[in-house]
Amino acid sequence: MTFRPLHDRVLVRRIEADTKTAGGIIIPDTAKEKPQEGEVIAVGPGARDEAGKLVPPDVKVGDRILFGKWSGTEIKIDGEELLIMKESDVMGVVEKTANIRRAA
Repeated sequence: MTFRPLHDRVLVRRIEADTKTAGGIIIPDTAKEKPQEGEVIAVGPGARDEAGKLVPPDVKVGDRILFGKWSGTEIKIDGEELLIMKESDVMGVVEKTANIRRAA
């Protein structure tokens, strides 16, 4: 199945977090939170401004992004759990050179 988001929406696949802490402790599935990092799978054409002009999205397919804990709507396509969200729910794009640490 092919899915094309409308307007300024993006389709995201969550990227699973590490199952071990920095100290080597294994985190059980029941204690893990859902990851807030994902990969953009599909992007809509963009939103329209007040004048009706199309504003293209800042994110593109393949970008690794960070989003809020409660962002988006969970959907299932071909048995895979994905998120669809507005581009405004995306907090930022993770660049390959960035070294990000999450707060514990």
